[in-house]
Amino acid sequence: MNTQEKQISASEALNKLKAGNKTYIDSTKNVGDISPEIRMYTSKNGQHPYAVIVSCSDSRVIPESIFSAGIGELFVIRVAGNVVDNFQLGSIEYAVEHLGAHLVVVLGHTGCGAVGAAHGDNSGYLKHITDEIKRAIGNETDAVRAGMLNVNNSVAKVKKLFTDADTLVIGAMYHTDSGVVDFDIS
Repeated sequence: MNTQEKQISASEALNKLKAGNKTYIDSTKNVGDISPEIRMYTSKNGQHPYAVIVSCSDSRVIPESIFSAGIGELFVIRVAGNVVDNFQLGSIEYAVEHLGAHLVVVLGHTGCGAVGAAHGDNSGYLKHITDEIKRAIGNETDAVRAGMLNVNNSVAKVKKLFTDADTLVIGAMYHTDSGVVDFDIS
């Protein structure tokens, strides 16, 4: 039975993401189902993603590929620096409450330009993102540690939405060089 027919637990969803990432590491093409049949199925029956992924907008970070997922399997929210504000929280709330996802993963990555830019002098709309990241990372200069602090800040915000035991909210870090995802980096 595929995830389109039955919602799965947060634990099952996390295992599915981990298995998909293992497949991805050695892949040269996306193995997720993007067939005409799945497009037709989800068009008629709606979406039933097994996980919500909040990730950076970085073009090297493609959650559907990283987790070997196809159409309808992941509810992906992308924003520079994987920061979370009311719009992202509303999207997460929708995916959990209306679509039945039980797992929310905030996915940071190595070499994040937005995290690096937080130490600079920014203006315009970018400043909203970098100010949020700066609050999360403080004076941390180690890029990987700063990325993890930023992820954990977003995880803390999302966790406030869900007090039920059925919804698991975790942070993860994607390594752009190897493709490996480290889960639960808190």
